[in-house]
Amino acid sequence: MHLLEAEVELISCCYRTIRDTMFGIWGKSHHHENDSLRPDVKINELKAAIGPLSGRSMQFCTDACFRRYLDARNGNVDKSKKMLEETLKWRSSYKPEEISWPEVAVEGETGKVYRASFHDRHGRSVLILRPAMQNTTSLDNNIKHLVYLIENAVFNLPEGQEQMAWLIDFTGWTLNTSVPVKSARDTINILQNHYPERLAVAFLYNPPRIFEAFWKIVKYFLDTKTFHKVKFVYPKKKDSVELMKQYFDEENLPTEFGGKAVLEYNHEVFSKLMTQDDVKSAAFWGRDNKIHHSTNGHSGAEVAPEPACVAPAAS
Repeated sequence: MHLLEAEVELISCCYRTIRDTMFGIWGKSHHHENDSLRPDVKINELKAAIGPLSGRSMQFCTDACFRRYLDARNGNVDKSKKMLEETLKWRSSYKPEEISWPEVAVEGETGKVYRASFHDRHGRSVLILRPAMQNTTSLDNNIKHLVYLIENAVFNLPEGQEQMAWLIDFTGWTLNTSVPVKSARDTINILQNHYPERLAVAFLYNPPRIFEAFWKIVKYFLDTKTFHKVKFVYPKKKDSVELMKQYFDEENLPTEFGGKAVLEYNHEVFSKLMTQDDVKSAAFWGRDNKIHHSTNGHSGAEVAPEPACVAPAAS
């Protein structure tokens, strides 16, 4: 009897040893796996992979920036590293933070793209695009103008918010006023690869049926994440109207997008606003910003007065 009890005890002891060992290994493995998925761990891995930074690259590469690039590449550090390195190279040569309003003001005379004075319900900056208001033919200058406004929209984001919303008004749009496919492709490339996770949503408001032909080509340039951020909105469809209400307060949203606010783009007022922002941006990036006074909207005063709103302010 004593021998049997001893054998049972020995078997139980062996079982407990095996159990504790296996669970210990699994627990450590599971713990490490969870660690590798933690955002701060991934951010530190990406920081180490990128290496030491200086100057504006160091300013640009905040923890939030690292996180956006990781999100854009689904947490893959190697792919995020490659993407971020390409952006740093692009910013070093293109210098988007050095573009000033006088360089692109002529592109904005018709208000084809501008930053709205209201935000969406989440506090995001809003860019309004009106492709039918195209007024120039230079593809490079059109892209430079858009890059300037993307930088401006990001610069004016409230604390804790990292994304912007786009409202695209197709009133009067035709194939004759559409941007060339190459320009659309280059624009998408810059937005996706150099401003990842900056776009929260893009509303294509009431595009005509003929736009479908253009969209069939352009959509292939979009990655999956960006593609799902594009929303087609039609004012006669109830679900479209409800979708807009989810993102915008009707009192702030212009009538062109189904809201109640009266939208009136004033180029002179907007130029003064951009000139003010140029001064702030120059101080932030640590560069000299000499802007000469002009009253034609092509440049602004070095210190402009507080501008009136180009659209109703958010409540």
